[in-house]
Amino acid sequence: RAAPLAPPCLSGHSTHAPEPLAGGQPFAVVWNIPTGRCQHRFGVGLPLGDYGIVENQGGDFAGQNITIFYKNKFGLYPYLSEQGVPHNGGIPQRVPLSAHLDRVAEDIRLLLRPAFHGLAVVDWEEWRPLWAQNWGPKRMYRAASEQWVRDQHGILPARQQLRLAQSEFEQAAQTLMEETLLAGRTLRPAGLWGFYRFPDCLNGNWAKVANYSGQCQPAEVQRNNLLGWLWAASSALYPSIYLPLALPPALRRRYVHHRLREALRVAAFGTDGLLPVIAYSRLSFRRSPRFLELADLVHTIGESAALGAAGLVLWGDMSYSRSPESCASLRHYLVSTLGPYVANVTAAARECSYRQCHGHGRCVRRQPHDLGSLLHLGPGAGPSAAFRCHCYRGWLAWSLWAKVGGLCGAFRLDTIAIAAERQHRPQFGSGWVQQHLCFPA
Repeated sequence: RAAPLAPPCLSGHSTHAPEPLAGGQPFAVVWNIPTGRCQHRFGVGLPLGDYGIVENQGGDFAGQNITIFYKNKFGLYPYLSEQGVPHNGGIPQRVPLSAHLDRVAEDIRLLLRPAFHGLAVVDWEEWRPLWAQNWGPKRMYRAASEQWVRDQHGILPARQQLRLAQSEFEQAAQTLMEETLLAGRTLRPAGLWGFYRFPDCLNGNWAKVANYSGQCQPAEVQRNNLLGWLWAASSALYPSIYLPLALPPALRRRYVHHRLREALRVAAFGTDGLLPVIAYSRLSFRRSPRFLELADLVHTIGESAALGAAGLVLWGDMSYSRSPESCASLRHYLVSTLGPYVANVTAAARECSYRQCHGHGRCVRRQPHDLGSLLHLGPGAGPSAAFRCHCYRGWLAWSLWAKVGGLCGAFRLDTIAIAAERQHRPQFGSGWVQQHLCFPA
């Protein structure tokens, strides 16, 4: 007999799932590759819509569904050339902030309609906002900052000079990045504003350790904790899950998994609830023209959907559309491999949302580390019990316990017991599994 109806379990404000990106889809795949000329110049069409892949109108690289702002096309981003030549002051301390924000506003008004509600990605990669993150080739920003201190304050004791250079750099970097996002969110408030490759994970050390786990470097996790101001200023997170070609196939899933897990952890630092996580991926390996095989699409697209990311961006450069041959190769890959897999995953995410959330939430893996459970239709599908419902804002999560039965392990709700949300399973006996359903608040 069914247990008495219990009061609903209302999750805290910050635990509601971010809203769908496009068309009510719980998981969306967005095209960010300049392939419009495949059709316009070479007559090779790419039927992205047939597979539910979101693209800008006309195949444009920048448009109303997604726009990426690069260093030399958005405001007055300060950076140093490889030879150390400064552009726009070279370091954040020297950029004229008001002139930068005026240019940012001009660029936004030029590119994005007032009703823009797509992905707005700022791609600034020359330096990082924390002093400790600027190592290797980025050390030039430390040196330039110390020189700036000497220019402004004269000769100081080495320790004092270093402290001052670090504090001035970090404060200027924070102000520049915060104010840039604020300008975007003020002018185009429905857009999802964030910086590409934030947060990072620094888990590319597979060749240096005996038993590679894929976990993020603890120091980088701590640095992400120090960037609370950046997550508070963002309205989306855009981590990178590009696969390095040298990464052994057996390690690729855990490499991606932990990069996504760190972004999903950081998403809780948003000021208005969980930030949507939209991972950046590629059709090919990093610094390689070789297309990803199906297994690697599972590691990237499939893992993103299963963990509860709001979507994934497929990025690429002009090389995909440089010739009729490259366009034909891309079309073949889309039709034979990429498109069918994207269609499968997005349909599985949608079906799970309807089945477990009444269409008002996103299915997420119940045990994040259970890498074998995936949102697939047909062979390779994870069991329904492996996923729980994460309700969108405005919907309440109920904890539902149901008896497993029927074909293929599907839920047969001929025997139901409803219990209040609790940490451990109620003692209903064997064969009971938990669902979370969404009902209006």
